[in-house]
Amino acid sequence: MLKPYHQSELIEAGCDEAGRGCLAGPVVAAAVILPKRFKHPLLNDSKQLTEKQRMLLRPIIMEKALAWGIASCSPAEIDEINILKASFLAMHRAVDQLKTKPELLLIDGNRFTPYPNIPHYCQVKGDATYLHIAAASILAKTERDLHMQKLHDEHPEYDWHKNKGYPTKKHRAAIKEFGPTPYHRMSFQLLPRQLLLFKT
Repeated sequence: MLKPYHQSELIEAGCDEAGRGCLAGPVVAAAVILPKRFKHPLLNDSKQLTEKQRMLLRPIIMEKALAWGIASCSPAEIDEINILKASFLAMHRAVDQLKTKPELLLIDGNRFTPYPNIPHYCQVKGDATYLHIAAASILAKTERDLHMQKLHDEHPEYDWHKNKGYPTKKHRAAIKEFGPTPYHRMSFQLLPRQLLLFKT
């Protein structure tokens, strides 16, 4: 059973990201403030839900949330500042969009770059602990999945509609055959070292 809050007297926003370990596409973050009494039988860690269940919950969260924001960092930004900093920057941008100012940020993970004038609390596996973070996880993942579907329409050879940019065998085989696109993260090891030996 997910916890509805960390501190009951505060306005809390859950923050999470999706796509940190991908070879291609943006890292997407979301911030969500849910009503204190919000409940839904499906709302759980987005990793434990099917794609269909996440897409079902997406409009419900957007409608019922007191405030929500979704933002991203591009592959070029990831390459420039590194994926960890880009994940935090995307979260900051998502918080920027909240129409209600939170008094505490609940962060999925064990560290975070402080947001100006709002304290935060980090929770490992926070998306399986707090409703706010689980809701943010769902918005971030569904937003990114929809974006990767659009990129797949441009570059179907990379199978992004299925792998979402993660390093599957088919994705890496396509990189080896066709090379990287502008949507790939060039600071990541796109191909295992043994494959690079045969690419020349």
